[in-house]
Amino acid sequence: MIKYDRLWSTLKEREISQYRLIKDFDIDKAQLHRLRKNMVVKTMILNNLCRILNCRIEDIMEYVPDEDTD
Repeated sequence: MIKYDRLWSTLKEREISQYRLIKDFDIDKAQLHRLRKNMVVKTMILNNLCRILNCRIEDIMEYVPDEDTD
């Protein structure tokens, strides 16, 4: 599973709010909702976030193996 928990930490470190992402950088509210729910997002959004935050992809997302259900 891809998780976007690191995004929220990076936003806080850079002192950029979700409101500012929407208003100043034209990030769609629906995409932020998808990020909050760890849903599929377009790579274009990830690219834009890295550009806006001046960070690497690892600063906004991580891979966490799914738990075995066996």
